[in-house]
Amino acid sequence: MIVTIEINELKVYAFHGVLPQERTIGNDFVVTVHVRCRIMDQAMADDSIEGTINYADIVNVVKNVMSKPSSLIENVAWRIMNELRNSFPQIIGGHLRIAKLTPPIESSSLHSAAVAMDW
Repeated sequence: MIVTIEINELKVYAFHGVLPQERTIGNDFVVTVHVRCRIMDQAMADDSIEGTINYADIVNVVKNVMSKPSSLIENVAWRIMNELRNSFPQIIGGHLRIAKLTPPIESSSLHSAAVAMDW
């Protein structure tokens, strides 16, 4: 069976950005991850964590990758995708969105700047 596991709007403080102050001061990011994966029927029928992916493990991958600074959030997204695929072979695809909540852009009406990718 194919199931989508969703981690929605995980808030992480990290040090990603092109500008020096972004790498020094940091910023709030919001990460959403949806992974499509093959889940064993046993996980649903037996109410067992075996045969599925623990949500906490996905969160830990995201936090670990986010803790390593990059200039571009595109690079961070790519690294999260690769780490998830390497850690959980049952993943067959997904969607990932990383939003920087206060990007260094002069605008009083900008809520965030984000990168989203599907694989």
